[in-house]
Amino acid sequence: MAVTLSDEARQYIALFDEETDVAATDCIVDDEYDRVVFVVSPGTMGQAIGPGGKHVKRIEEKLGQDVEVVEGADTPEDFVANALAPAAVYNVTISEDDTTVAYAEVDHDDRGVAIGKDGRNIDLARRLAKRHFDVDEIELT
Repeated sequence: MAVTLSDEARQYIALFDEETDVAATDCIVDDEYDRVVFVVSPGTMGQAIGPGGKHVKRIEEKLGQDVEVVEGADTPEDFVANALAPAAVYNVTISEDDTTVAYAEVDHDDRGVAIGKDGRNIDLARRLAKRHFDVDEIELT
């Protein structure tokens, strides 16, 4: 699925690439929560974050915003699980009727982490899943 990027997001991706040597596949500038979220290709998360998180810290200093990194995936199930990290997600099932819904089985103790303060984490996961796999909704089970 093609992702449309704003000019600002493209500039941030260029900075991310320069700082990490990892090409981000998506970038969301979330002004509501003063954060920038990058999606990276599967298997590149460690390199993108850097030792001790040094790459992320450097980008945060340059942008003056919090930076989050989400690892992409080849399937919508894996992508939803990655988007809800660091919550422990045991299983994701996709149901396609009139709408496409991802049912994510999250550890009881991690439900708060998956939802986030004011719903910010689950909202981001929903937004990313829609952009990358046309998933209309994520429900926690």
